[in-house]
Amino acid sequence: MRARRRLAAATLAFAALAPAAAVAAGGADAGGWRAREIRRFAAEEARQAVAVDALHVYAIDDRRIGKYAKATGRRVASFRAPEGGGIAHLNGGVVVAGRLVCAHSNYPALPMRSSLEVFDAGSLAHLESRPLEIGDGSATWALPHGGGYWVAFANYAGRGGAPGRGPEASFVARLDTALRSLGRLRFPPEVVRRFGTRSSSGASFGPGGLLFATGHDAPELWVLRAPAAGDALELVAIVPAPIAGQGIAFDPAEPDVLWAVRRASRELVALRIAAPDGVR
Repeated sequence: MRARRRLAAATLAFAALAPAAAVAAGGADAGGWRAREIRRFAAEEARQAVAVDALHVYAIDDRRIGKYAKATGRRVASFRAPEGGGIAHLNGGVVVAGRLVCAHSNYPALPMRSSLEVFDAGSLAHLESRPLEIGDGSATWALPHGGGYWVAFANYAGRGGAPGRGPEASFVARLDTALRSLGRLRFPPEVVRRFGTRSSSGASFGPGGLLFATGHDAPELWVLRAPAAGDALELVAIVPAPIAGQGIAFDPAEPDVLWAVRRASRELVALRIAAPDGVR
């Protein structure tokens, strides 16, 4: 009996240390970064992602978007796509020059098809659909970069996955203004391990021009840097955060505030991100 108890205690201790050991093995930890919740409010569309501009936060669901006033948490506009129409699975969003741009795919259908869906940020009227020619992944987030976009294409094990491709086949495509591919960036091995059976669900550029990314349900942020050479994103830090994966967005009005969704409770959550000394 005592031997079994000692074995159980050792097993629990190992389990508790495993995440820290995995981070150490991957060569990154929190690195002085901290994430602290400062606010949350209810938003029924808060299931897939969030976008933000100076005055409003946008909660994004598969076929719905809710626009909420930051000051009051009140919904001021909404969008709902008809079932069976062209919009099936909206994901990460970003506000660009008065337009809300959302990554979109036909997940979990195969073969995979993706697009950027563009909405008027004021009224949420659907303006256009921009097809993405890449078919070996499902678009989960899109961020303006260098005049074009960085778009994550996810691959999965299980539901929504294509035969012969798993999470390790996920990548970030660098696209020009016409959405033509300029190349691909791979996720670091430690991040791929943390995907589990899913992939990267959200990302946003933050302090120091670093890329903050999330998984499907992990309570953490992956801080990444573009490589000086090569085709693999570099892992800078893994930051514990009171989130559960999904889409994220830094606030242009408060650059150290990151918005996220809590899909289980259907809430929008604001986090204060504290950077290490020397990072601005």
